[in-house]
Amino acid sequence: MSQKNASGRPLSEEELQDLVASTDAGARNPIGPVGTFLAIVALVWAAFQVLLASPISNYVLPSDLINNSRQVHLAFAIFLAYMAYPALKSSPRHHIPVQDWIFALAGTFIALYGFFFYQKVVNNGGLADDVDKWVALAGLILLFEAARRALGPAMATIAVIFLVYVFFGSSEWVPEVIRWKGASLKKAMSHMWITSEGVFGIALGVSTKFVFLFVLFGSLLDKAGAGNYFIKMAFAALGHLKGGPAKAAVVGSAATGLISGSSIANVVTTGTFTIPLMKRVGFTSEQAGSVEVASSVNGQIMPPVMGAAAFLMVEYVGISYMEVITHAFLPAILSYVALVYIVHLEAVKRNMPTIGTKAVSTARTILGMLFFFVGFALLCYGIKYPIGLIVSMVPEGASWILAALTFVAYLLLLKLAASVDDLKPDDPNDENIVLPEVKDIYKTGLYYLLPIVVLVYFLMIEQKSPGLSAFWATALMFVILLTQRPLKAMFRGENEYVNAFKAGVGDLGIGMIDGSRNMIGIGLATATAGVIVGTVTLTGIGQVMADLVELMSGGNLVLMLIFVAMLSLVLGMGLPTTANYIVVSSLMAGVVVQLGAQSGLVVPLIAVHLFVFYFGIMADVTPPVGLASFAAAAVSGGDAIKTGFTAFFYSLRTVALPFVFIFNTDLLWYDVTWYQGLLVAAIGMIAVLVFTAGTMGYFVTKSRIYESVALVLIAFILFRPDFFMNRIQPPFEVVEPAQVSQAFGAIPPGHEMRLNISGPDFDTGSTKETTLVITSGEEAGGDARLEAQGLTILDEDGVTKLDEPFPGTPFFEMLGGFDFYADDPVQITHAEIKADQLPKDLIYIPGLLLLGCVYLLQRARVGRKEEKPA
Repeated sequence: MSQKNASGRPLSEEELQDLVASTDAGARNPIGPVGTFLAIVALVWAAFQVLLASPISNYVLPSDLINNSRQVHLAFAIFLAYMAYPALKSSPRHHIPVQDWIFALAGTFIALYGFFFYQKVVNNGGLADDVDKWVALAGLILLFEAARRALGPAMATIAVIFLVYVFFGSSEWVPEVIRWKGASLKKAMSHMWITSEGVFGIALGVSTKFVFLFVLFGSLLDKAGAGNYFIKMAFAALGHLKGGPAKAAVVGSAATGLISGSSIANVVTTGTFTIPLMKRVGFTSEQAGSVEVASSVNGQIMPPVMGAAAFLMVEYVGISYMEVITHAFLPAILSYVALVYIVHLEAVKRNMPTIGTKAVSTARTILGMLFFFVGFALLCYGIKYPIGLIVSMVPEGASWILAALTFVAYLLLLKLAASVDDLKPDDPNDENIVLPEVKDIYKTGLYYLLPIVVLVYFLMIEQKSPGLSAFWATALMFVILLTQRPLKAMFRGENEYVNAFKAGVGDLGIGMIDGSRNMIGIGLATATAGVIVGTVTLTGIGQVMADLVELMSGGNLVLMLIFVAMLSLVLGMGLPTTANYIVVSSLMAGVVVQLGAQSGLVVPLIAVHLFVFYFGIMADVTPPVGLASFAAAAVSGGDAIKTGFTAFFYSLRTVALPFVFIFNTDLLWYDVTWYQGLLVAAIGMIAVLVFTAGTMGYFVTKSRIYESVALVLIAFILFRPDFFMNRIQPPFEVVEPAQVSQAFGAIPPGHEMRLNISGPDFDTGSTKETTLVITSGEEAGGDARLEAQGLTILDEDGVTKLDEPFPGTPFFEMLGGFDFYADDPVQITHAEIKADQLPKDLIYIPGLLLLGCVYLLQRARVGRKEEKPA
């Protein structure tokens, strides 16, 4: 990739499409009967996944097929991987060698082994026999080779290392701290291939149930023309401003990021238009590429899709999809607002020209965009009332009435679109480029918002499963692709109905094929990551990692978070985002929560998973291997390494935000009221803008060093008001361990008490600690309240001992790692209850006053410059 661009020449459109294809969908594209056959296979895969997600799946698909859908999913992915991805750079691109056919068919059969021999596997209790173990081993080898081709060598290499550890974990050359007893081939293969603990585990299940439909939905939406519409609208709204092309790139990439799970495809799709225009107004090749990289990569943190990670979080964290995207929403918005501000500051610093002569008010533009997004959100929320009325009036036929009303809305919006010309892609290198006007083009694609409204409505208002929500949105996309061309022809009085319909069928077919090809890598990544997850569950290395990380960090939570961030970045250099998230969260998420508890900080699991995910996507930016940076450099003709470093600098707020929301979970809207949520959003917006100004060295004018330091400090004050308030007034009152029951009985219902628990580890016998947060109930007396939590305490010899909780009680699993029957007791060493503390929001006042001082200081300096005679 870098060799192609060594001359500093931007790649041609054809070369860029080859770049995306080789990375995301496979570099091989055979023609003739073989090409037709592979297209049919991809279509069948897409059709199977749509049927599987549909409400009628139980009626049209055999139950055996539904029960083994993960095996079918992987079979398609392996078959198409060997067909679409050549083994070597020297391998043929336009025909498929015989050995690849053999590998593809063998891999497909072995992936379906559990389906073909389901009864045998059930009769054996999920344990492999002598035949099973060799079949499973062959399956793993074929899976790893397919993953190497589709994802690069890193994914397969890491999986092999973990598998070697499974077999040879007891060897002397394995460091003693991570040594384990090892496993036989039969036991390992049972775990990895026959059961649902390894390859066919949660990650592949999420890919099967949810991810495919969302990737297909995005592919169909893009094929319908939505991607071009979003970019045009972004340029119409922002292109006339100072640094307008860069601001439009950020907003356009955010919109396409909603429908694209690939940062590289996002860079190339939007970058081919935005990067030349950014260079025209004064950005260097590297800066233009960096803005596109930062905005495209951040597309993966934007709900609702989040590059497939949102669906994995549902399974791993054990909360609803609605909760996941609620927690992820504010940090994503803050990140994008900061990026828009970064490019604004770059444009102001360099006094860049605007494109065109139109005078535009920045404030008016911002208010207009805010009005649009608020209006869209209100529409998605408000339609539940008329829908509820229809359902109450006609409960039996409501579905048909709502479908008819949706189609009528589609017809009206399509008629509106037909009243103006279709959007055509512009040439960004045209000497006399004319930016579109919002009022002239908004009509052309309003109907693209309809499937997004359907998706958001089912996900967030009805709170249906992600798979079913994506099915209904995808079903509407089927209708749009098949009918938009002929209906537009009819509304315009044209007679090309048949040709228009044929073109629509072609669009639908290509969209489904593209969706399937884009899923090859994700399917293989989740399956291969299953081997790593299976190793963690089989060997218990997760607990060992906790001890190792605690030793390396000295129990310091910040140092441990830095360690986790570095691990994510290093692994992310070779792993796709989804696989990186699975691997690091499997190894480290529990460790962070555990060490946080030992430090007295209760870290919600969702915060840790988002932390890991944010640093996983940063690997697409970070040199020397950031693939998105290479793709942007290929478009801009700039230096890939410089582009990567600049993009990393522009992404500093994406690095800072995870550390902030670990310690201030209000930013995740975690356990806050609506009033607190709005306040946190407003202050968070100010804080991230101030942080950006501090790191960019420019606020009202060029900042002096002490002003930049002050701005970063102000951002910290606004992001972490609790840090300062806790030093002014301690947040907790200490309770003597012997007085825990009495104090717990005295606090009002719904209030919290924290207990530090210390005792022998069940596995090692060494002393370990954790923190429990218990909430008082309505029961009378402390003993009764503790008993309701499953806790029983006993004071003996000046020690407050804790009995083992009963199974099924709230803290049974959390305390399961303690040995309650050892010689040394499990005891309460420290207890505290929440103290009466002033609201931490008061700390915002001095922070904002300090910000005002910096503003006045710089404003005065600007005034003095203006007064000087020229």
